[in-house]
Amino acid sequence: MRSRRKFLGEASCAAIGSTSVLSTLLNLTMANHAAAQGGFGGQRKTLVCVFLSGGCDTFNLLIPTDARYAEYAASRSNLAIPLNHADPTKSVKPLTGTGFGVHPSCGKLAEMFNGTGAFAGKKRLSFVSNVGTLIEPITNKQAYLNGSIKIPKALFSHRDQIEQWQTSVPQGMNVLSGWGGRAADIIHSTLNTEQTAGYYMPMNFSMAGNSAFQIGQSEGQFVITGEGALSFTGTGGTSPALVAKDQAMRDIIASPVEDHYSNLFHRTHARTTANSVERGAQFQQSYTAPGTLNGKSVATVVANAPFPAHYISAQFRAAVKTIAIRQQLKLARQTIFIEFGGWDHHAELLENHKNMLSVLDGALYALQSCFEELGLANDVITFTCSDFGRTLRSNGQGTDHAWSSNQLVMGGPILGGQVRGSFPSLVIDGADDIGRGGRIFPKVSADAYFCELLRWFGVTAGDMDDVLPNIRNFYDPASSAHPVGFLA
Repeated sequence: MRSRRKFLGEASCAAIGSTSVLSTLLNLTMANHAAAQGGFGGQRKTLVCVFLSGGCDTFNLLIPTDARYAEYAASRSNLAIPLNHADPTKSVKPLTGTGFGVHPSCGKLAEMFNGTGAFAGKKRLSFVSNVGTLIEPITNKQAYLNGSIKIPKALFSHRDQIEQWQTSVPQGMNVLSGWGGRAADIIHSTLNTEQTAGYYMPMNFSMAGNSAFQIGQSEGQFVITGEGALSFTGTGGTSPALVAKDQAMRDIIASPVEDHYSNLFHRTHARTTANSVERGAQFQQSYTAPGTLNGKSVATVVANAPFPAHYISAQFRAAVKTIAIRQQLKLARQTIFIEFGGWDHHAELLENHKNMLSVLDGALYALQSCFEELGLANDVITFTCSDFGRTLRSNGQGTDHAWSSNQLVMGGPILGGQVRGSFPSLVIDGADDIGRGGRIFPKVSADAYFCELLRWFGVTAGDMDDVLPNIRNFYDPASSAHPVGFLA
C-alpha cells in the first residue's frame, strides 16, 4: 500500500524527481497487467461533481413532511416552506413513501426521485442526509461541546470548508491535493489502458476553472469552457486572422525547445505547454464533432435538451459533450467538475433560493435526460457538494453559516427513491444542534459519501486510504457493505 504521508503534506520536494520515475514505472507495469487482464472491463464510468458554492440551505431543499414538520416549521419560522398551500406551486413537493419532500421549485427532482413523468419507472435520484466534513465520528452533542473529539479546522469558513469538501482532509494539508486528483493518480494508468505511449489525455475535466478537487500528485485537470478547449485566441477564435495567430503561436512552442531555452526549468515549462496545446487540439477535434451515440446525434441531443436560460447551463452542456466523446479520448474513467455559485443567502433567502433551486432543478433534469437519451445513464453518477449547511434559525431574512447539510446523488447506478443517512432533530438547541441558532453537526462523514462513489468508480479497498486518508475512522474499505447505501 502506498504511504499516506504524501497526502497529509509530509512529502519532500527533494524526492520529486526519483518518485516520479518510480511512479511512472509502477504505473506502466500496472497498466500492462490491466491490459493483459482485459483492461477496464468494458464499462466506462464518469463522476460528475456539482459544487454549490456559498453554502446552500439544504434544510429548505429536503423537508420533512411527517410529524417532524412541526419541528421544522418552528425552527425555520418565517423561512419555512408551507406543507400545504392554497397555491400548489408554493407547497412542498412530496417524495413518495419517505416522509420527506423537496422545495416547490424542485418538481423535476421529485420526478426523478419518484420515477414519474418523463422518468416513469426510472428512479434516478436519492438524497444523503446530515452529511458534512468530519475527522472522526461525533457520538453526541456533548462530545463536540467538551472538545473530546477532533473537529475540522476553521468550521463555518467558506474558503476552508470548500477546500475540505474537495480534499477530504479536514485537518488541513501542507501540500494541497484533492480526492478526485488522488483517485486519478491511482487509476488513470491502470484503467485508462486504451491510451498508448504516443497519446495522453487527462481524466479530470473542469468546466469551472481550477479546482482543488482534481489536483493530484502526478495527475491534474483539463480546464475547458462551453466552447471546448482553451486556445491562444480564445475558444471562439475562428476568423482567418485568429486562426493564423493561433497556428503561429503553436509553431513557436512546438519547435525544439532547446533552441529557445537553456534553463532546465524554462525547457520543462515549454515542453509542458507544448503538450498541453497538443492535448487541447486533440480534445477540440472530438468536442467540435462529437458524432453519435445510441443512434442519436450528440450535438442535437444537447441542443434540444431543456437546460434553463442561465449561465450555468453552458457548464452542463459541456459536461454532456465531454462524456459523450470519452471513447474518442480513450478514457474509461473521467471526473467532471461543475461549479454553481451564489448560495450564500444571508438575506432575501426565500426569493433567491427559490430562483436558484429552480435553475438547479432544470439543469440536473436536462443533464440526466441527455444521459438517458444517449445511452449513458448507467455509466454516470452526478453528486452535489456545498461548503456547508445553514443555520435553522432565521436571521430575519436569511440564514448564516452552519455545518451539516443534505446532498443528492443521481444516475442509473443509484438506488433511487431513497433518503439515506440520519436525518437530524431540527429542534433549536436540541440534541443535534451545537448552538448559535441551529447549527446541526453531521452524522454522515463526507469520507463515507465519497467512498461509496469511489468504490463504484474503481478505487480498490487497498488504495482507498491513499485517496481518503481518514476513511477508516468511519468505514472499513474492505467491507462488503456500502458506506452509506445509495448504490444498488
